[in-house]
Amino acid sequence: MDVYGETPRQYADFAADAAPTSPCFADWSRRIAADPEVIAWIDTLPVAKRQPNLVLAAARWHGVPAPGPYAALRSALLDDDGTIRATILARATQTNEVGRLATLVPAFATLAADGPVALLEVGASAGLCLYPDRWSYAWTTDDGVRRAGAGPELTCDVRGPAPLPDRPPAVAWRGGIDLHPLDVTDEDQMAWLTTLVWPEHDDRRSRLRAAVDMARADPPAILGGDLLEELPSLVEEAARHAPVVVFHSAVIAYLPEVRREEFHELMTALVAEGRCHWVSNEGPRVLPRVTTTGPDRQEDEPGFVLGIDGRAVASTQGHGRWLRWYDALDFNSG
Repeated sequence: MDVYGETPRQYADFAADAAPTSPCFADWSRRIAADPEVIAWIDTLPVAKRQPNLVLAAARWHGVPAPGPYAALRSALLDDDGTIRATILARATQTNEVGRLATLVPAFATLAADGPVALLEVGASAGLCLYPDRWSYAWTTDDGVRRAGAGPELTCDVRGPAPLPDRPPAVAWRGGIDLHPLDVTDEDQMAWLTTLVWPEHDDRRSRLRAAVDMARADPPAILGGDLLEELPSLVEEAARHAPVVVFHSAVIAYLPEVRREEFHELMTALVAEGRCHWVSNEGPRVLPRVTTTGPDRQEDEPGFVLGIDGRAVASTQGHGRWLRWYDALDFNSG
């Protein structure tokens, strides 16, 4: 889904993404895409604020039941007295989905070799994805279930020759950058993160609660600022602790296209200079130069593209439910 695309297309795409696991959001989004009055209301918002999960979460924040009938959502939006609109303008979709760690850890472990890493997350939100070493993993493969780690369990269906580690990478330093970092000790902000979880996803809400407790016990260092301006100096800080892995997941999609290109150039330069490794996990149209290094994709093929140092290595489900690895190259060579 392109958050800068035409509004009906955004909602139609979101409906397709939601269909396998959220009948409510799939139904709502499909109906919105075909509802000129609601589309006109959404189009009064700034372009970056029209995205489905933000609009739907704001409506739920103000009492629209989900799962629930589309009519209730429609009335809430069209009869809004400015309350829902104000929430949309003030909030962001900083989902912080820790389930994605089940798809990211194989990439981290590939880069970590036998030593610890310094993890630096771009668009870190509350920093909940900075603790891959505190979770356990159950990867279901054609050969059975592979397990690693200790702690609350994350599960993932895996196909292809994914480099599944025997243990998660050790983390010597963890930090991140976000334009508007969230505070794990702030109950209102954590309640908003909970509202961003799709209605039927009780497993994700449970994971979120565990992740918040984990981060509160050892709060991460999240710098507030512009990623293109602050990232190089933060890489330098992280490098004092261990080899640096910069990563992001469903973040760069929220940058305008020209800024995405600038980010790609920045990361390519940092990797070429040996200052860090780069793990990306974004929609296929977000970083096209990464996507085109992998196999051809169908236009409507689901999933994100997982990249290591600018090269596509796998497709992943947006909430970490599945991983489809393309190959088993040694990314530490050459």
